[in-house]
Amino acid sequence: MTVAAASIDAATVLVELGGVLLLLAVAGRLAGRLGISPIPLYLVAGLLVGEGTPLEFTATREFIEIGAQIGVVLLLLVLGLEYSGRELLGNLRANRAAGLVDLVLNVTPGVVAGLVLGFGATGAFFLGAITYISSSGIVSKVLGELGRIGNRETPAVLSVLITEDLAMAVFLPVGAGLLVASGVVETTTDIVIAALAVAAAFLVTLRWGDHLSRIVFHASGELLLLTVVGAGLLVAGTAEQIHAPAAVGALLVGIALSGPAAETARVVLLPVRDLFAAVFFLFFGLEIVPSTMVPMLPAAAGLALLTALTKVATGWWAARRSGIGLPGRLRAGTVLIARGEFSIILAGLAIGGGVDADLGPLAAAYVLLLATAGPLVTRFADPLAFAIQSARSPERQPG
Repeated sequence: MTVAAASIDAATVLVELGGVLLLLAVAGRLAGRLGISPIPLYLVAGLLVGEGTPLEFTATREFIEIGAQIGVVLLLLVLGLEYSGRELLGNLRANRAAGLVDLVLNVTPGVVAGLVLGFGATGAFFLGAITYISSSGIVSKVLGELGRIGNRETPAVLSVLITEDLAMAVFLPVGAGLLVASGVVETTTDIVIAALAVAAAFLVTLRWGDHLSRIVFHASGELLLLTVVGAGLLVAGTAEQIHAPAAVGALLVGIALSGPAAETARVVLLPVRDLFAAVFFLFFGLEIVPSTMVPMLPAAAGLALLTALTKVATGWWAARRSGIGLPGRLRAGTVLIARGEFSIILAGLAIGGGVDADLGPLAAAYVLLLATAGPLVTRFADPLAFAIQSARSPERQPG
């Protein structure tokens, strides 16, 4: 009985897992035919196999959830491999003001909306954090898909993302402290520990990054893959345990590597990253129950529109300070629109802590709208910039 049941369970897992991957393949192929990013279709695929649907997957749900977490880590790990610690430090120093602008422009709408909707101070704090942070996973995926990693505006975008990810090292322990009402001393202690851990990790990447790269590098792609992925998961998991975002840990591991180690790791990691990233986006959609979002759609749509504009303003301002032209400013602004993994993490933490139940559906609808719209809108940044430039200088246009 036990052996037979185990065999049936194993068979079900294999069938469902195969169905998941084929569903993602169909979504990706359709996206290619339509000439759009596959991310929105991966999200829709998740909705199709979610709770209460005819295609609901149950046996593989836990596996998909773990795969989704790995996907976020790999997305940020590969993005970190594109830049050295010194480059990022220089960009952060140059874009401190952009980080402040980002914070003010994108936290404020969420806080105000939370208070107006009656979520209370704690709920407003969480909604402000949800509207604040762009999806590093979606943004990094879109940058790679559209071939923008090497663009002049990308360092400005990355600086904004890093500032946001580092800010989460403050948001998460503060939020957790508010939920458990542990007192000022305990909450302050959590914040200090998380901040010191992130600072220490960044210091290691700056001072000993070259030594680490020489230790990690190996001529065998297989061994290099095992080493880099293992280190990324280990550091990401450790970061989570001290209430810092796992993405920050993974990003720092990538930044710490340079030279041949980083170049070879990027090549061997890309197929693995793409597989788990697709699973992440599917899981995001799978977690959403559409019927619970309907009453909150008007509020979510209004908030999404407003904060899409504030993100565009953030990216525009950051790129302009870096001397980037109009097309680059629009690319930087529109690519930041998407919200995703951190917003969902924050919403789950708030709901688990007893904050107003309406915050969950609102956050789900809000993130789904922007996770879908962001990758689509940014594809039209260059045509829009051309249209604006043409309108400004009609005398230069033929005919």
